[in-house]
Amino acid sequence: MRRLAVAAVSFALAALPTLASAQTAPQAPAQQKPAEVRPFPEGAKVAFMNIQQVASDSAEGKAANAKVQALRDKKLQELQAKNKQLEAAQQKVQGGNLMSEQARAQAQKEVDRLTVEIQRAQQDADAELNELSQELNLEFQRKLGPVIQQVSQERGLHMLLSRADAGIIWAEPGLDLTGEIIKRFDAATAAGAKPPAAPPKRP
Repeated sequence: MRRLAVAAVSFALAALPTLASAQTAPQAPAQQKPAEVRPFPEGAKVAFMNIQQVASDSAEGKAANAKVQALRDKKLQELQAKNKQLEAAQQKVQGGNLMSEQARAQAQKEVDRLTVEIQRAQQDADAELNELSQELNLEFQRKLGPVIQQVSQERGLHMLLSRADAGIIWAEPGLDLTGEIIKRFDAATAAGAKPPAAPPKRP
């Protein structure tokens, strides 16, 4: 039986911002112009897709990114609150000329304690965001894989390439199956529907 080689799915959520500076707001991703839809060349056995576009434009990908964004915003708010406490403690130390040595030393300990807490909170937030991203990434791949295989087999492909990973310099635009895969993926995951089962391999 002939085997169909399906490109490995590589899904990456939006890059996590460094939380060390909780004052930095996440930037919105740049919008891309919709690609011109071209007919699929008849008889073509090799095609390609933009996996990151599927991650950013599909309903499932948008939901995953929204979960990461919500957690990121929560962690930023927590760090902003701790930063305000640290600023207040630092101002107390800097403006404590009339404080006793014991009181100034106590205030400095509070600054040191808050600094350590912020560093740990930063590390914990990064770890939590990365863990969530990995979980969503695996779930995304699990759902997208059968859709990719179904479209590839229906088109009679021998190979489906990942545009970002295959080093494609130029290709006939009609070979781009990204839009079709996004539509199929959205239909398969709508209202909690299960992704389609892969069709049987043709001999």
